[in-house]
Amino acid sequence: MLASLFRALLKGRPEERDSAAGFAAWQRGDPAGAEIRFRRAIASGHDAADVLHGFGTVLIKVGKLDEGVQALRLAVEREPLNAGYQVALGTALASTNQDPAEVITHLREAMRLAPGVAGIEAYLYSQVSALCDWRAGEEIVADIVARARSEPPQLWTQRVFPFDTLFMPVAPELRREVARHFAARIAAPAAPAAPPPQSGPRGRRLRIGYASADFRNHATAHLAAGLFERHDRERFEIFGYSFGRDDGSDYRRRLAGAFDRFVDARDEPFAATARRIAGDGIDILVDLMGYVQHSRPEVFAHRPAPLQVSYLGYPGSLQSPSIDYVVADRTVIPASDFGWFSEAVVWLPGSYQVNDDRQRMDADPPTRTACGLPEDAFVFCSFNQVRKLDRPVFAAWMRILAATPGSVLWILAGHPRAQANLRSAAAGAGVDPGRLVFAEVVDKPAHLARHRLADLLLDTHTCCAHTTASDALWAGLPLLAWPGDSFAGRVSASLLRAIGLPELIVAGRDDYEQTAIALARDRPRLRALRARLEANRSTMPLFDTAAFTRHLERAFEEMHARRLRRAPPAAFAVA
Repeated sequence: MLASLFRALLKGRPEERDSAAGFAAWQRGDPAGAEIRFRRAIASGHDAADVLHGFGTVLIKVGKLDEGVQALRLAVEREPLNAGYQVALGTALASTNQDPAEVITHLREAMRLAPGVAGIEAYLYSQVSALCDWRAGEEIVADIVARARSEPPQLWTQRVFPFDTLFMPVAPELRREVARHFAARIAAPAAPAAPPPQSGPRGRRLRIGYASADFRNHATAHLAAGLFERHDRERFEIFGYSFGRDDGSDYRRRLAGAFDRFVDARDEPFAATARRIAGDGIDILVDLMGYVQHSRPEVFAHRPAPLQVSYLGYPGSLQSPSIDYVVADRTVIPASDFGWFSEAVVWLPGSYQVNDDRQRMDADPPTRTACGLPEDAFVFCSFNQVRKLDRPVFAAWMRILAATPGSVLWILAGHPRAQANLRSAAAGAGVDPGRLVFAEVVDKPAHLARHRLADLLLDTHTCCAHTTASDALWAGLPLLAWPGDSFAGRVSASLLRAIGLPELIVAGRDDYEQTAIALARDRPRLRALRARLEANRSTMPLFDTAAFTRHLERAFEEMHARRLRRAPPAAFAVA
């Protein structure tokens, strides 16, 4: 493809040169430049399916979603047998929160046309999981596991993305292989942005750069806003590099003001952003995203900073040679798991997850009636995204409901098909589907306040509650954690230890069910737990943002000191 692009750039008609330049700009991570050239090509009449596909993909990337979907629909209409175009349209529809049924239709058509197209099963898995179609999800996982046993890694690892494996009940070896091969594909075209300096001028403040597309009304901002504000400006200079859109929210404004320098780099090519970071003399660059949607691991692959750290946004190993450290704690990454991480593990005291002790919560919660809840029932809840829910966990929930007559389960599941599938699963387990109550999406202060209407949050297992768990604890709602076997499944256990409620961490499924049933039957015990939670909120480490910031700063200083001694990255614990 690169050769044909080069020929078009040299000899093609003007509109062909524009489309070729659009593709070239897209490949080097310059979506704004690609959009300009594609528009020019299409305006000149060069609107072939491949150009529409490139144009639509770029528009989705820059946030012009409706126009991007329209362009991709035209590409599919012109070449319906092109599996890549079907995938692009399906994933674009998913990003615009369109009907998952239509998304699934396009993805399944792509699989029929070309079963080997990279990533189809990953996209499909995320969609069927969002609809609680567990049979389809289990079939996809079984296919990936089978291929891992029979195909070379460079083939089967392209069928799934690293982030999706965090939700799958698979072996750690599989997660590691997927991440390792993904990191290699990212690193292949990258080159160092500039030779990193050995150290800044003597006496200069340590320069920390945080990079994310989620400096907006997003879970990362909800957790970390206080961290950015509390850094010691006598010792640290704090930079924010934003890869995402400005949503105009209060969180965006707050975060933009929390950094010494805040850079909107969303329209820059990867290499240009890397050169900017290198030019800023950043000592430690922190990746707050990893391999989630809208992240830019390509920037880190250019090695713009001498030390690069994974923190907060990705609960797993990136398996990238461009990432030196991962910030964790003894619960989420015990020493026995170090072998699954290419990064050197840094243990913080308490929990690794920062929390904002200035987070606003509405003073008065709504009534139970207003939320569709019975006034006198015991209310179990789960405000996790439903793609974290699987058949074994839901079966446990149904056994808990069956053993606690009159109780209800309050779930955040917005799509009607997901609700229908959950009601059907409840009926199949012998539980009245009317005992499932579905919560609407509301703004964050109102969402925090409505936690007070529930009695106990039931966590998921393979990938558990992260920000969702912090929200519950901040609002005074106890949660029951059934830890999984990976970082992604242990976060709520980490938070419970840091808030002083380790007895709410159970050892297995039977203990999970029995403890939930016992708490529902013993209101005085539950009231005592809530009282302890309320008292511990102001005395235990979990919501002490200032102390957490000091711990993370000590971690940064130790990383930097090791580098100045020319010592390689190595695991250590912050006292």
